Amino acid sequence: MKNFKVNGLPLLIGSLPMDSHEKATKLVLEHTPDIPLWVQLPHNKEEGMIPQFLPGLPGFSHNSEKSLLDTSTPEFDEEFLAFFEEYLSVTESRADLGTSRFALSGTRGKGFFEFLKQIDEKNRLFIALKGQVTGPITFGTAVKDENDKDIFYNDLLKDAAIKKLALNARWQAHEFSKRGAVPIIFIDEPALAGFGTSAYITITKEDVIQSIEEIILEIHAENGLAGVHVCANTEWDMLLGSRIDIISFDAYSFFDKFILYPEMIKTYLGQGKILAWGIVPTAKAEVIAAQTTQGLVHLLHDQMDELSLKTGIDKESIISQSFITPSCGTGSLDLDSAITVLKLTREVSDFFRQK
Repeated sequence: MKNFKVNGLPLLIGSLPMDSHEKATKLVLEHTPDIPLWVQLPHNKEEGMIPQFLPGLPGFSHNSEKSLLDTSTPEFDEEFLAFFEEYLSVTESRADLGTSRFALSGTRGKGFFEFLKQIDEKNRLFIALKGQVTGPITFGTAVKDENDKDIFYNDLLKDAAIKKLALNARWQAHEFSKRGAVPIIFIDEPALAGFGTSAYITITKEDVIQSIEEIILEIHAENGLAGVHVCANTEWDMLLGSRIDIISFDAYSFFDKFILYPEMIKTYLGQGKILAWGIVPTAKAEVIAAQTTQGLVHLLHDQMDELSLKTGIDKESIISQSFITPSCGTGSLDLDSAITVLKLTREVSDFFRQK
């Protein structure tokens, strides 16, 4: 995928503050017709970024409203064995991934299946199709065991969770590839904004990269592009040096932190990889309302000029390897603000592509 040039196309981040999957998907297709994505609607509890990927894991109970994997039940050992037997049947015996526990279920995957339905009804080729899974650090530090301990610190549960996320990502990529589009799967890692703080002091860079790269390898197995989205600041050097194809960052608020790694960014872009510039703010409705397309275009030009100056990469090359995106998802906003974010993202992208 080294020669995949995105040339400033707009790309969205997964969530919208809506109740109708049909209407949300139509909104996505209207604003990003070349590379649309399936939408998570967190108004539905089962579509939160943690609950959506819990079913199928050993220790999970549909009767619990908590993000919990209980290893103390009499059934756990049997569930754990069944999980890994099915994992091996998919990865080694080529059992059908789409009917396995690793695919999204109908109730928790409504956005995905509505997306496929509308994509198929369009009866045309798309440049790419985008999906997402929750990142292993975010997932592993949000889900607890029966002792209220993060499952990331339980090697057995962590391994199962990463494999569940990895094969779900592969399943999404496979479905997109079947439709003749380049699969783009983002690994959403908001927890990496806290990396290096006391909350995650025992998680090393090696833990992060090893966990994420297990998912990346499954995406690559379907000839997909793997992205990582962090909605604030993190230690960008660990991602820039990884196998990730797309780094999605909040350019509006944290470009000054990202640009602290010019040599690593130069090497990263030199490998044909992609930056997703989150230039449209999403944090507060009043900040969104104050934005103009021209103002965001000017800000992005200034940032790309600075990146060009510090890396020695010409600006046209940077644009050719850049998506224009919101800084984060819009699921927690009011609908008018969310639609404004989508509109601004498309308009900023249109300006860059007209140039």
